[in-house]
Amino acid sequence: MLDKNEMEIYSRQISLKEIGKEGQIKLKKSKVAIVGAGGLGSPCTLYLAVSGIGQLTLIDKDRVELSNLNRQVLHWYSDVGKPKVESFKEKLENLNPYVKVECRIERFNTDNAQKLLEGHDFVVDALDNIEDRLILNKVCLDLEIPYVHGAVYGFEGEVMTVLPNKSACIACRGLRRSIDGVFPVIGFVPGVIGVIEASEVIKGILNIGELLINKLLRYNSLTQEFTCFTINKNPNCEYCSK
Repeated sequence: MLDKNEMEIYSRQISLKEIGKEGQIKLKKSKVAIVGAGGLGSPCTLYLAVSGIGQLTLIDKDRVELSNLNRQVLHWYSDVGKPKVESFKEKLENLNPYVKVECRIERFNTDNAQKLLEGHDFVVDALDNIEDRLILNKVCLDLEIPYVHGAVYGFEGEVMTVLPNKSACIACRGLRRSIDGVFPVIGFVPGVIGVIEASEVIKGILNIGELLINKLLRYNSLTQEFTCFTINKNPNCEYCSK
């Protein structure tokens, strides 16, 4: 149930016929894991929190650095040196005390991925390298948990949603290895992509609208163009063909 304050906090979205009180209660009962508390995780987690997701599980081992501040907007100057997930938790709980925030200060890898993700209704890929994304992809497929993939580079970004056993996975499109060293990015691009990731999670939980399944949405901020590509499920994909 929703108390009086919650009804007021979420009143504008409850008034939407696609959501209503029943939809808001569904959001409150949901658990979402966000893997990565950086540039993509900041806007995505912020909007999941204000939408009323019941539990957010934050997974990241890193601490806040000065070089994060140009794009990781939930981290502030005073947070430098803090674990990123704790920095997130402080902001999110002040923003919405009705959201439970769980912190996992761990390096996401093959040894702990399943334990960290099991029991969640949706997973957000807010990572910054392909190797970890493929681990996330495999575990979500094994556990049959839908997830949304987001990535940024320079002035561009992309989003794709994966429904296990129903859609193409990120490996179906073919992926290049991660770039060594520091990759360039301007702060507003992960802002745009992270917000789109949040919208995919909310739509997926509420089963409304159209998700970016079998589609890759690419954003070019220099031309302000969004381009949607069809991604066909690969019958020989080593991750999802089985």
